[in-house]
Amino acid sequence: MNSSARGVADGVVNGGVSYWYADDGLPAVREPLGADASADVVIVGVGYTGLWTAYYLKKAAPSLRIVVLEQRFCGYGASGRNGGWLYNGIAGRERYAELHGREAAVRLQRAMNETVGEVVRAVAEEGFDADVHRGGVLEVARTPAQLARLREFHARELSYGETDRELYGARETAARVRVAGAVGSSWTPHGARVHPVKLVKGLAAAVEALGVELYESTPVTRILPGRAVTPYGTVRAPYVLRCTEGFTAALRGERRTWLPMNSSMIVTEPLTQEQWAAVGWSGREALGDMAHAYMYAQRTADGRIALGGRGVPYRFGSRTDHDGRTQTETVEALREILVGFFPALAGARVAHAWSGVLGVPRDWCATVTLDRSTGLGWAGGYVGSGVATANLAARTLRDLVLRASGQAVGAELTGLAWVGHRVRGWEPEPLRWLGVRGMYATYRAADRRETRTHASGSSRLARLADRVAGRR
Repeated sequence: MNSSARGVADGVVNGGVSYWYADDGLPAVREPLGADASADVVIVGVGYTGLWTAYYLKKAAPSLRIVVLEQRFCGYGASGRNGGWLYNGIAGRERYAELHGREAAVRLQRAMNETVGEVVRAVAEEGFDADVHRGGVLEVARTPAQLARLREFHARELSYGETDRELYGARETAARVRVAGAVGSSWTPHGARVHPVKLVKGLAAAVEALGVELYESTPVTRILPGRAVTPYGTVRAPYVLRCTEGFTAALRGERRTWLPMNSSMIVTEPLTQEQWAAVGWSGREALGDMAHAYMYAQRTADGRIALGGRGVPYRFGSRTDHDGRTQTETVEALREILVGFFPALAGARVAHAWSGVLGVPRDWCATVTLDRSTGLGWAGGYVGSGVATANLAARTLRDLVLRASGQAVGAELTGLAWVGHRVRGWEPEPLRWLGVRGMYATYRAADRRETRTHASGSSRLARLADRVAGRR
């Protein structure tokens, strides 16, 4: 460890699940499953996907007995550790356009645009505070190559029907947020900042109030047609829904289904009025960039900057972190990004660092599926855009279950292009470890080359990494 890394690490809270839990407090412990049980629907995983699915199912069919099982506590995974980006990104859209046609992909994108408003509406209806601020999403370019990608990205989003998106030059970008070296940006209104833990806690309380049974400290060791097996008993139900996202690889038979990609975050101490004056950011947009190894950030409700990136992207054997603890070198790298974006914050202290995993399918495409012959269903593979996508997935799972149960349900959601999508598993070790680590090392090298050379086109290194990863 170098002296610079040691300096950044001094006094930083590392892990403890996330800053969001440190800010709002760990939840009260719910009881584990007490014995064998039966239900109409059993849901495995109490993050956004599982909670929203239970919420919409119970709202649509109040008589359903719904049991939700969680190995730790509500929001222990990505739902309690993410960057708080509620936005309209959807993993795999171009692939779905290739498979099902552009209009099918446009319908999927339109559904994602509407999902941002649906989450905001539901939070308001349930009456809990999740620090929601609907300032949209601003993605900036800081090099000529990034600007070229930004313009291509902006044109592509317009072609998928997002006509209210806006393209800015350097001056207009600085009027929103003063990112050092920014030469342009693209802004969409379909985005909001949220406090991830306040969202998951409020949703869990709303679900319990509807009569859904939540059991924590209850690891599911096996999912089979008609039952979910735990050390404390088996829950039998006609429908068993897997909503485990980045922790899917820990389930029996699912090790190569979705890769648990690691993402890490830091949050600063509260900034002073002078520091905010130097940064700007009065619109509190969610902030990202067009680097290959991209960053994501928000201005928190309590006056901090929370910023994330990939860090060490994957642990050998699909292992996950211990309660969010991340590497000191990652903390240093994220702080370098922070100061690179905002040089006026060179003296700002990093208060907390943490990490978590997100689910990545081999073709990088999110999916929702229900096998009517077995009653097994799942949703996930959000590749980092799950805060909003989980809501759309949950409403789709609701409709799939209700239709399979014989209820009349429209095809608006069940006919979306991602429904029923299947993909091959990841390669066995050590191939996937070598591949993922090599891919992100190549992306970082491409970013360094683009910054150094000021080339106007994307590095061939990045295009090669895209092909190897299966992202193109």
